[in-house]
Amino acid sequence: MEKKEHIISILVYNKPDVLARIAGTLGGKGYNIESLCVNTTTQYEISKIVMTSIGNQTTISRIESQLQRLVDVISVDDLTNVESVHREMILVRLNLAEDKKEQIKKAVDVNHWKVIVSNDNYVILEITGDKAQIDLALARLEPLGIVDITRTGLVALELKS
Repeated sequence: MEKKEHIISILVYNKPDVLARIAGTLGGKGYNIESLCVNTTTQYEISKIVMTSIGNQTTISRIESQLQRLVDVISVDDLTNVESVHREMILVRLNLAEDKKEQIKKAVDVNHWKVIVSNDNYVILEITGDKAQIDLALARLEPLGIVDITRTGLVALELKS
């Protein structure tokens, strides 16, 4: 069976240690969380966790089963093959070396990236897109002198009528 990245959406009660129990349960079974994003929903007492993990369908089914057994888990959905919107955001700091300034400005303009902070020494960019767009942006920026990045992890929302 083919291994690929799966997007799992988990609704949980917003209580202390829920995330720790989820991570402990998966880690204890040898499953890795590739990315993780957690926040409350429109109902403060409920949080949504969007995580990605790599595996075949059997592995993902086991992960779902393990998660559904946890007391504070309301629902678990694999959004991988469901019509949904996926986005990630990164913040990227680049040094503004004199010989790179024009290339950085051109890359920002061409790609419609957002400049968050800019001074004489460095620039911090905000870039949002799907995983492929983020990976491409990082590849384009690498030769321009990336100093640091931070990445949100994937967020996903199912399309419903």
